[in-house]
Order: sequence, then structure tokens, then C-alpha cells
Amino acid sequence: MYIKIFLFLLIFVFTAMAKERIISLSPSITEIIYALDAGDELVATSSYSLYPKAAQKLPVIGGYTNPNIEKIIAHSPTLVIGQSFNARTLEMLKYFHIKTVQLRLKTLQDIKKSIALLGKTVSKTKEANKLLTDITKAIKSIKKTKKPHSVLIVYGLKEDLRSGIYVAGDDIFFNDIIKLTGNTNAYKDDAISQPVLNYENIIALNPDQIIILHSHATEPNVNVKRALANWYALPTNAAKNKKISIVDEDYLYIPSQRVALTIKRLSLEMYND
Repeated sequence: MYIKIFLFLLIFVFTAMAKERIISLSPSITEIIYALDAGDELVATSSYSLYPKAAQKLPVIGGYTNPNIEKIIAHSPTLVIGQSFNARTLEMLKYFHIKTVQLRLKTLQDIKKSIALLGKTVSKTKEANKLLTDITKAIKSIKKTKKPHSVLIVYGLKEDLRSGIYVAGDDIFFNDIIKLTGNTNAYKDDAISQPVLNYENIIALNPDQIIILHSHATEPNVNVKRALANWYALPTNAAKNKKISIVDEDYLYIPSQRVALTIKRLSLEMYND
């Protein structure tokens, strides 16, 4: 009897010791970790980690571009996971003998590789393969457009179009989705992934279709009708052919496993029968 109790306690101790204490430095990474069924190993994350709801209960160690080193160390992590823009923070943590992993989450291929790496890192390979299968299925489900055209994807809905219009350029998963549908990105420069334009630049690009990614949750004060009217006032093919639309989904910006949803949603928006 005592031997059985001892063995049970021994197994419990080893299990507890094997469990990671993970800190995520971005909302995307937080989502992936939960999707891998490793959310119980998260002890803290960055601001704006809103999905799933359980993530909102975790302590926040700062913004995902400026995490607080002291707060990170205070949570005694065994593993800190960040993205390319967290390189300096991750390098500093190595001096404290904390294991780190740096991910690149830009293109669809990057996202898939990062999910596979995270699955291996937290011993959730089976779960990672399931997420990768979902993304592959989403890609295979895309219907190629019968009328190829140029598409401009805009980040955020605003009423003032004079400046500060962020669009999807090259080396980003939105560009991958445009290509997968058989269309072309209206923004041709391959040097920038997230260029900033003004209305004159938009007119010069003259896209056949404009898709505006809007989130009412983060942009609640925008007058949608007025903003859309301003877009239609620009002399573009998109305005002429009534091909300007607003897509409001909370997952669109996030390069996580939910990119499968983004693929389905945007490919449907770009499809021309």
C-alpha cells in the first residue's frame, strides 16, 4: 500500500517537474499554444492576447513590441517564446539561463513552420499536425477566380484618407492568399510587407478590388458609412465596379492557426464567378 502511494507521489512530482512555465510575447503565439492544448503551461503573456478568453486572465508582461524584462523574470519561466521583433529581449533572457524560442510569423509557410516547431518544443506534435492539416485543407478549398484582378488589402477603416493608410505588401500571409486565389496584389513593391500610403498612392495603384480589414472592437468610433463613402469617392476601378468591401472578423490580423479561417474568408471575398 505504502509503495503504491510512494510511486504515485513520485510520478506526480516528475510530472510537475516536467511541466513548462511558458511566457508568450505575442497574441499569435498565445493562440497557437492554446490550440496545441498547452495553455495550462502559460504563466504570462503580452498585452492584446484576447483569444481564447482564458488568455485574458493571464498576467501581462508588457506590450508585444516592448515586453518588460523584470516582469518576465518575476514569473520564473522555463521557456519564453517570441517573434523576430523580440530578438533583443530573447537575447537578454539567455543571460538568465532561460530557454527561448524565436519564431517568424509572416508568410503562410512561416506560420506552418512555427506551429510545427512549437508543437515539437512543447511535446504536442500530434496537436500541431492537426492544426497544419486544417491550414492545408483551407488552402486546398480555395476556388481560383475566373476573372483575375488586382486586389488591395487595407489594414483598418478610417474616414481620413489623406495619409496613414496601411496596406498588405509582399512577404506577408495576405499576399500569399491573394496569389492563391489567382489574383495579383495591387501593391507591387516587394521590399515592404506593410507599406503606408495616402489617397494619391491608392489612385495611382488603381486596384480592381479593395478589401478593408476592420474591427469594430478596436475601431468602435469610426463612422462606417462615411468612411466607405470616402473610399468610393476615389477614382479607382474598385469604386467604379462596386468592388470595395469591409471585412470585420477578429482573427484576420493574427498569424496563428486561425489563418485557416482568414484563408477561407478572404478567398471567398476575392472570388469572381
